[in-house]
Order: sequence, then structure tokens, then C-alpha cells
Amino acid sequence: MLSIGTIIAISLGFGVCWCCDNDVQRFAHPSKHEDGSVRFLVVGDWGRGGAYNQSQVAFQMGKAADKLEIDFVVSTGDNFYDDGLTSHHDPAFQQSFTNIYTAKSLQTQWYTVLGNHDYRGDAMAQLSPFLREVDSRWLCLRSFIVHSELVEIFFVDTTPFVQEYFTEPEGHTYDWRGINPPKSYISNLLKDLEQALSISTAKWKIVVGHHAISSVGHHGDTPELRKQLLPLLQANDVDFYMNGHDHCLEHISDTESPIQFLTSGAGSKAWRGDVKETHKRGVNFFYDGQGFMSVKLTQTDADIEFYDVYGKILHRFTSSKDLYSSM
Repeated sequence: MLSIGTIIAISLGFGVCWCCDNDVQRFAHPSKHEDGSVRFLVVGDWGRGGAYNQSQVAFQMGKAADKLEIDFVVSTGDNFYDDGLTSHHDPAFQQSFTNIYTAKSLQTQWYTVLGNHDYRGDAMAQLSPFLREVDSRWLCLRSFIVHSELVEIFFVDTTPFVQEYFTEPEGHTYDWRGINPPKSYISNLLKDLEQALSISTAKWKIVVGHHAISSVGHHGDTPELRKQLLPLLQANDVDFYMNGHDHCLEHISDTESPIQFLTSGAGSKAWRGDVKETHKRGVNFFYDGQGFMSVKLTQTDADIEFYDVYGKILHRFTSSKDLYSSM
């Protein structure tokens, strides 16, 4: 997973891949900005061949990416509906990704995690290097780290945490190759994540997963993540947890730590009026339509903005920290 071992540098088109033991990969993605800032978009739950306003969201993403001059894009999972890809030759990859996100400003690296719908298809296909030959922007792994100047982003494979996918699959077949036994898989993932977080000296620490830790949307909180993952984030000074799964946009503050929970799962189909919890503490923003999120990080500030399908900024906030709070 995220363990630290012998490191070999491999040159890639977007930076350097640091390959560690256990097939873990740590990617260096240098900022292209003179001030060292890091800028990226976050979108999730999108792959529907352009339907359900996916194309319109993609168009607005292109405009925002151009204005912000982004370094990369983060995808929070559920990349292809309804049941992932059938193989690495599935035309849905190009129909829902390559042919949709066509703006020049979006021709940059996409860092991607798997969602539960992706596991319902050939999950291994999305992890295949073959897709990077079809579209060089694509990078999807189970769990990995991206290091970019003043931030480290820890991507976590959250689907195997959710017990009901094993016990109550509701007629769905999940591709658990590489996961079994799930208890050992999760234990190793958490151990390696804790080690990586504890030694990180990045100014900003961000963890990305598909499932929500805190949400007022359709699915709500994920109990397994609150029990097993949240304590690690709180103990290791993580600034933001970013997720998809609920088809909405959210900003919720943790009531026990400075962590901000940011949901960006509105890349296509949204659930209007589908609110699970109306009186949850810490809710700063909730929107039940399509859209995406932008992030700009500097040494002192994190500027977050949520956009709707028309490109309107619905919510923005700035998180600040002392210039000398970390190395």
C-alpha cells in the first residue's frame, strides 16, 4: 500500500514516479507556477457518456481550469457507470473520459481512485497501464501518494472498507481480485497510511477517498471510515478529506479537529432534494446539483471554491495556517 521502501525513480510525462516496495507508488508532480502554488480541480461520480449534464460540467471545468492554470485533476471515483468498465478495451473509457474532457486546460494528469461502481465491473481494467496508452492523462491506482511542492495527497481505496458490499451486494458482483482477504488488506492499508502520514513534512496534507466520512447527502456518513480512518486523519494533522459517492457538493467541518470534509461527487447525475440529515453539526455548505471543486494552495492559504453546472461559484472559503507551521 503506502509503505516506505527502496525507492527507484522512473521518468514519466508529468513528473517522477517513486516506486516503493509492495508496489506502492509515490508520484512527484512539480508545480508549474513561479510562486510554488499548487492548483487543481476535484470531480467525482461522472462517467455517463456525457449524459446527466456531464458534458456541461466538463465544459465549465475547462473554463475554470484555464483561469486557474491548474496543475492536475483529482477524480474521487465512480468513474464509469453503472458497472465500471468491462475490460481495458471497453469503448466507455473514451466515450465517458477522453471524448468528454476535451478542453485544452484539462489535458493534464488525472489522479483517480476507484469507487464502488467501478468495483462492479473489471476493476483491474481501470488500473491497467494500457489505458494510459489510450489516454496519457489517466492514472488510476488503489492507493498512492502525490507530492507537489507544499502538499502531499494520499489517495485511499475506500470501497473494501464497506461491509455491506461483501454481505449484502444486492445482486451486484464486485471484482475483489487483489483485495482478499479484505481484513488483511484494510489492516495493511491503514498501517501504511499511518506511517506515510506520520513522516510527512508537507505544509498541507490531503486524503482522498471515494466514500464520505461526513455527509448529509443520500449515503451519509460511512461508519467504517469514521471508526477506522478518521482517527488516523485527526492524529496526523490532515487538513482536508475529499470524497465523492454522494452526488452533491458539500463542505462540513469536523467537530473534533481542524479537518474539513469536502464532497465533490456531482460530475453528472445528481439527486435533487435527497438530503439524509438536516441538522448535522458543522455543515457549512450543501448543494444537490451538478458541479465540481477547485483548490489553490500556497504556503499560507488554501482557497477552495465550489462551482455549479453553469460555472457559478456557489461557495468559497479560505483555510489559513502559520507560514512556519511546518517544513
